[in-house]
Amino acid sequence: MAPSTLPTTFVPADLESELYVRWVAAGYFHADAASDKPPYAVVIPPPNVTGRLHMGHAFEHTQIDALTRRKRMQGYETLWQPGMDHAGIATQNVVERELAREGLSRHDLGRDAFVKRVWAWKNSSGGQISDQMRRLGDGVDWDRERFTMDEGLSRAVQTIFKRLYDDGLIYRAERIINWCPRCLTALSDIEVEYQDDDGELVSIRYGDGDTAIVVATTRAETMLGDTAIAVHPDDDRYRHLVGTEIELPLTGRRIPIVADAHVDPEFGTGAVKVTPAHDPNDFEIGQRHQLSSLTILDERGLITAHGPFQGLDRFEARAAIVAALRADGRVVAEKRPYVHAVGHCSRCGTTIEPRQSLQWWVKVTPLAKMAGDAVRDGRVQIHPATLKARYFAWVDNLRDWCISRQLWWGHRIPVWYGPNGETVCLGPDDNPPSGAGWTQDTDVLDTWFSSGLWPFSSLGWPDRTDALAKFYPNSVLFTGYDLMFFWIARMMMFGLYVSDGTTPPFPVIALHGMVRDKHGKKMSKSFGNVVDPITWMDSYGTDALRFALARAANPGTDAPIGEESVEGARNFTTKIWNATRFALLNGATTTGELPDPSTLPAVDRWILSRLNTVTAEADALFDDYQFAKLSDLLYHFAWDEVFDWYLELTKTTFAHNDSAADRSRRILGHVLDTLLRLLHPIVPFVTDKLWTTLTGGESVVIAAWPTDTGYRDPAAEAEIAELQQFVTEVRRFRSDQGVRTAQPIPAQLELTAALTTHEPAIRRLLRLDPPNSDFHATATLAIGEASVSVDLSQAIDVEAERRRLEKDLAAARKDLESTSTKLGNDGFLAKAPEHVIESIRARKDKAENDIQRIRNQLAALERY
Repeated sequence: MAPSTLPTTFVPADLESELYVRWVAAGYFHADAASDKPPYAVVIPPPNVTGRLHMGHAFEHTQIDALTRRKRMQGYETLWQPGMDHAGIATQNVVERELAREGLSRHDLGRDAFVKRVWAWKNSSGGQISDQMRRLGDGVDWDRERFTMDEGLSRAVQTIFKRLYDDGLIYRAERIINWCPRCLTALSDIEVEYQDDDGELVSIRYGDGDTAIVVATTRAETMLGDTAIAVHPDDDRYRHLVGTEIELPLTGRRIPIVADAHVDPEFGTGAVKVTPAHDPNDFEIGQRHQLSSLTILDERGLITAHGPFQGLDRFEARAAIVAALRADGRVVAEKRPYVHAVGHCSRCGTTIEPRQSLQWWVKVTPLAKMAGDAVRDGRVQIHPATLKARYFAWVDNLRDWCISRQLWWGHRIPVWYGPNGETVCLGPDDNPPSGAGWTQDTDVLDTWFSSGLWPFSSLGWPDRTDALAKFYPNSVLFTGYDLMFFWIARMMMFGLYVSDGTTPPFPVIALHGMVRDKHGKKMSKSFGNVVDPITWMDSYGTDALRFALARAANPGTDAPIGEESVEGARNFTTKIWNATRFALLNGATTTGELPDPSTLPAVDRWILSRLNTVTAEADALFDDYQFAKLSDLLYHFAWDEVFDWYLELTKTTFAHNDSAADRSRRILGHVLDTLLRLLHPIVPFVTDKLWTTLTGGESVVIAAWPTDTGYRDPAAEAEIAELQQFVTEVRRFRSDQGVRTAQPIPAQLELTAALTTHEPAIRRLLRLDPPNSDFHATATLAIGEASVSVDLSQAIDVEAERRRLEKDLAAARKDLESTSTKLGNDGFLAKAPEHVIESIRARKDKAENDIQRIRNQLAALERY
């Protein structure tokens, strides 16, 4: 493509969609299982079918895409496996809301018709995120897109369920579960989010006289289901009462007093009410003492116990029961508000209810041990290693996992019950039992059950497919640390289980942090700080969003991001465009052999040496998942060294049609070719357009990844460093003296041998004229062994400059006063986030430095 076909202005929208369609049509992202190339495989954390692309997705996908694009360029057969999660609760809720608008419920349709309705919604409205992933530039293999409810993955789910069942690792039992009265389903522990709520702590007297015992509770309504009072066996206060009975207020029932080591004698009165059907700890006490379990709340949180409270909502009942106890003289103390941690459904926010229920469970102890051992023995590395402790804290303390959900949308539990009490678990190739009276279990599996199979089920397991043989185990799992418990632990357990404990699903777990707003605050609708990444893509271009996110991505660390970061990244992509266009207009080329470095001037040898160093550093940072450091490295090399220094130092060379100009054009072409390839994984669109224009190649997507040739030239680097220091110090001196950037001034140069060859460039860059007959040095600046003497007598309007400096001095003093006041306020320091405090400290330091600099400049004006 000729240089003239590259538009003057970079407009991302003019090329992004067209380029992505071309990449997909060309099959660049398709992974061939029959290839003899080494494999590199990573799965996408499957987004919910109900979801839209949020900033967290954009953050994660940018990094995974960068990893896979680089590996593809390095010659790996690269698979980024895409797909979506069926999101049981969320999807069922969406469709039920649709039905409600039509005046219907799922029960009006019946199970089969409702499931068909959900599939219809999925096919027509679900999966918006797939289009948004294309907009982001995700290099996934769309030919292999999977859905956790598709036929192949359903087969995998049934297969592993039956294996676990046959091995005694899946069982059905009545246990205490987390119940959502809104979603009407059980929840696993990790689907419950705890938050501090204002409640009440009520102390209630059970019994009378010397046998009375006081207990405290935040859930007074559950007393209707009490079946015992428990005390510690070594508590002398209650030893004489153990084995006796006491009357339960409001009910007339008598309940036993039992001794149990679970009770903390130092907490409260040392006695606790025991409600086995509505508290997990009480359930365990009940099991140990063979206590009866009374369920007094139904699935919607309504009181079922006979009496005046029957039919009341749990919260209404709480107030009514406390009032009745108070009227009966049973309330000893009340504390309101009483702030305590309360569990909420992660899907709808409803306060969960511990409830005894018949559910399906996975016996996790042997599975969790395998998952822990694989990290301990080094088969799996967690990156960053600092997060290992968090992983072990979870897998080493896992409780049995409740996997049944009282929903209609999801993988139905493959267990059938016969008319005579028979129970049969079926695999995917088994036919349902024949005959009258057989029914399938009505529950479905927890969504995380199928997601836990994702690394191998998405490749065709349990069948021995070519894709499974080629791409499993995956090369790395790249995901957020927040999924360590939801997803990562499940994948580790299942992956090791299906391989009899030998093969983890991936050798590396690379964890990133959460995206936060520019102030470090969690993005939340309630805070009003959620940003749609599409908005920023529309305003600044996809590459700008990706670069800003990558530049904020430190392993395992939360990433603050603000619009100014994206705007700065847009300026960077525009700079890449403009610099490449300038190079093309001046004949930069990638044709022909690179000149022998020994024949090149220092500036060319310097940039080649630096290019190799940067290439080696970029490789190391990629391999260590250090995207923030990688982005900074490439940003500063591109902008500071290539664009600001190399192009400026070689600009005049291109005006000549001689061998020196030809050599510089070839070196510049090589530098840009390499730089665009290094940048491509992070900013794919602009680099592909520029690289194909520069080189005439098919696409940078399939270009070879740059390699470090080993060439280094310390002497050239030292020479250019001396030149940069000289130019930088003189520029600073000019600024301090108030000389405008474009103002030529006469100067006498005393240069070192190394700098002498660069005198024309020095004078051009610094606007320094040779001294004339009227030259009178008003100031001399020494820089190392070199110096410059300048005549500023005609360069400065002294009075105007004094007024400007005095205005700047007043502003600096005001900023110093403001920051000093804040930093001297203990209340502010105690409440403000650390990054805000650091920002104010930096402002204070700058104000102090500015005041000293401006005073020096004002003093210097006295010489004129």
